[in-house]
Amino acid sequence: MKKTILKSMTAMAITFSAVAAPINVLSMEAVQARAESVKPVYKNRAEIPEQYKWKLEHIYPTKAAWEADIKKATDLANQFTLHQGKLSTSAKSLKAALDDYSTLMRIHDKAYVYASMALDVNTSNAELQDLADRAEKMSVAVKEKTSWLGPEIVAIAPLRITAFLRNEGLAPYRYFVKDILRTKNHTLSKDLEELLAQSTPLADNPEGIYGMLSKDIKFPKIKDENGQEVQLTRSNFISYMESKNREVRKQAYEAYYQTLAQYQDTFAQTLGGKVKANNLYAKARKYDTAMEASLTPNNVPTKVYDELIDTVDKSLPLMHRYMELKKKMLGVSELHMYDIYTPIVQANDSYIPYDQAKEMVLTGLKPLGEQYGKLLEEAFNGGWVDVYPTDDKRSGAYQWGAYDTHPYVLLNYEGTKDDVATIAHELGHAMQSYYTNKKQPYISSNYPIFTAEVASTMNEHLLWESEYKNAKTKEEKMYLLNQRLENFRTTLFRQTQFAEFEKVIHEKEQKGESLNAEALKALYKEINQKYYGPAMISDEEISMEWARIPHFYYNFYVYQYATSFAASTALAKQILDQGQPAFERVRDNFLAAGNSSDPISVLKAAGVDMSTAQPIEETMAVFKQTLDELEKLLNEK
Repeated sequence: MKKTILKSMTAMAITFSAVAAPINVLSMEAVQARAESVKPVYKNRAEIPEQYKWKLEHIYPTKAAWEADIKKATDLANQFTLHQGKLSTSAKSLKAALDDYSTLMRIHDKAYVYASMALDVNTSNAELQDLADRAEKMSVAVKEKTSWLGPEIVAIAPLRITAFLRNEGLAPYRYFVKDILRTKNHTLSKDLEELLAQSTPLADNPEGIYGMLSKDIKFPKIKDENGQEVQLTRSNFISYMESKNREVRKQAYEAYYQTLAQYQDTFAQTLGGKVKANNLYAKARKYDTAMEASLTPNNVPTKVYDELIDTVDKSLPLMHRYMELKKKMLGVSELHMYDIYTPIVQANDSYIPYDQAKEMVLTGLKPLGEQYGKLLEEAFNGGWVDVYPTDDKRSGAYQWGAYDTHPYVLLNYEGTKDDVATIAHELGHAMQSYYTNKKQPYISSNYPIFTAEVASTMNEHLLWESEYKNAKTKEEKMYLLNQRLENFRTTLFRQTQFAEFEKVIHEKEQKGESLNAEALKALYKEINQKYYGPAMISDEEISMEWARIPHFYYNFYVYQYATSFAASTALAKQILDQGQPAFERVRDNFLAAGNSSDPISVLKAAGVDMSTAQPIEETMAVFKQTLDELEKLLNEK
């Protein structure tokens, strides 16, 4: 995950759990090796060795230095209002305002990131809570003082702004200004814009109600693998769906979705309300559809969305074939939706020490060249990465930072294979941020969401290729092949399935059709059956899955997971096939591009045209190749 500071006008001592072996059985070297292979447990942050913690002092050496920037950002925000009403007077005036805006926002970002990241690794610290609160208040004030900039640029007469942009002094700002002007036809009068802005909390109510309802629902108890009664919850649902015991999976599946069905009408009202709001805002801004209203501000043509759904739909026979294989490998007479999460090949789940994980990542990313490898070493050894979890560290993983800092990566490393992939993933974000900040001016350094996941998943593809190449046994290879197939299923197929459902429900509401619970259930089950094919028993419970997906409240967001996966698959293959020239093309035209051009053009220059079906077709070829290889290994004696 990449956390961003938005720059647009519209958003701105170790305790081991090891038992020592007798010294006469193992050499001292062997004892040391064993100790290093056991998962370390840290009670608090003070126990973690310094080499495993990021160095926020690289941003501010003292609290006083941070305090100075908080004050400076506030002062500069107040001074920035002096530019208001003067942008149209001359190119010089516009440049002066944009120069000051860049200066202000660079300080804002640096101060905000520091306070937020300091709290993320020590959430119970009252002093750090105070810092984060003050940073948030500073940020709100800055946004209020700069909110007029976009509308005033839009208000400049077309011929006048065109003449201004010919001025060489405004060269660094041309794309930024043109990007604001691009949606001018969908910008309303000042009064209407204010009215829409004031109505935003109402439009967000369905998501808030959905979140509260989802949190408050109590699920029944089920019996686990040992026959013990356990409480089913939202957070442990998937872990029970991954159980080797089929009865446990079935219990969890039925209990979860049958419980959701008890609230189906409320869920339908919340989702329907969000869809209505999206369609209303699209109509108000003179867009033909809500999808167009969502994609256009990000400079992504609606053709990309449609091309994704059409191409994946044509490739569904491959997905159906994978389900047939899964059914065979699980040895079941009927394949149900509660069977798809359990692994068909068991993994070696022994702990992977962090230093070993680093070497795995460095080896896997060698195709990206010597310079990239040296940057990875700098990240690992130079205070970029915060590695181990503690009770008061926030969960998950992300990459963050500001224009005037090196990238930072937060991990909660537990030593699993997935954790190794997460390191590669987050460092992909970090390298994109590094290259972008080196090449681009501040104003065009914030790469968009559409491209944000490409660099990270490209690294995951390369890591997988390295692990598969170095796999020693048939079992290892089969595990890795199944892992890749599951990545395809959950990212390319499943996210496209969600995207298709999202598109259809908006179209139905726009036509005046009801989005009641029964209509949503029937539609979702129909699409699910299409994606999983005849080998899958599409149980009635799956018709309620839409009520478990919060992404349906994010307004045409999920398709980007699938497009990023396709683009990164294509780029990883080019780098493996063509070597350093391909990586240099990717580095210079994509990793270092930031927001200097629209995302489709950036990816096209890197070597993948997402306005066509080709990248998705090439990705499907990789899926087929992986499926062929797993079937081949299964048939070997």
